[in-house]
Amino acid sequence: MTRLLDLGIEHISKIIMEMVELSEKSVFTAIDSFEKGVDVKKQIFEWSERLRQLQEEVADLAIELIARYQPVATDLRFIRSCMEIAYGFFRFGRYSYDIVDVLESMGSVADCDKSAVLQMATITREMILLSVKSLQARDRDAVGRLYEMDDKVDELYRKYLQEAISPQTNEHKQISEPRCYISALLILRYLERISDHACYVGDSVYYIITGTSRPRR
Repeated sequence: MTRLLDLGIEHISKIIMEMVELSEKSVFTAIDSFEKGVDVKKQIFEWSERLRQLQEEVADLAIELIARYQPVATDLRFIRSCMEIAYGFFRFGRYSYDIVDVLESMGSVADCDKSAVLQMATITREMILLSVKSLQARDRDAVGRLYEMDDKVDELYRKYLQEAISPQTNEHKQISEPRCYISALLILRYLERISDHACYVGDSVYYIITGTSRPRR
């Protein structure tokens, strides 16, 4: 006989999968907008708002399941972790909106050097896909690879900041152009935060499987 708790957990899982699809589309569309100069702010705002609503649904349902059925062991770990995972996917959407908002506020970046942003975006895309795959496959080992990629993202961000501080060593001509530099710096920061949340998803998957937190480096 199917438990009511199982039905609730299945419902949470379906909401999470909807969030996966929306968050991926949000980030990838925002990156394409930066690269190709397409205005997608309205669409990403709608996706971001939908992700916010879904995140609230997950939180409300999780609290209800815990209060009504007092789940233990694996069930409790899954329900608790889904609240954190849902928040992570919501933040993907919110940072995607922040990226396109920068593009609207700063104006066209068509004449700017985009290499630093696109390099980080490539790693961030991979991290998002890996975090989703780890959730779907219950891969406890993916979190280690996520943090390795996160180190690369952090290194790129610090490098760009250092170039701004020491212009004579910079590889990006746009440092001398405030509009290009500021827009790139803001977008790099949002991508860096997206990569952090991809790691947090991996942390949650690790906790679901093992019941313990991943040892910190």
